[in-house]
Amino acid sequence: MKVRASIRSLARKEGSIVVRRRGKTFVINKRNPRLKARQG
Repeated sequence: MKVRASIRSLARKEGSIVVRRRGKTFVINKRNPRLKARQG
């Protein structure tokens, strides 16, 4: 799956994790919970 640029930029932020759940790509951030993204 191609990863969108918006997701990639969020993934570079400090404390963020890229997770794959149910075939979708998520970015979650424990330090700053407002930084979330989903693809797919």
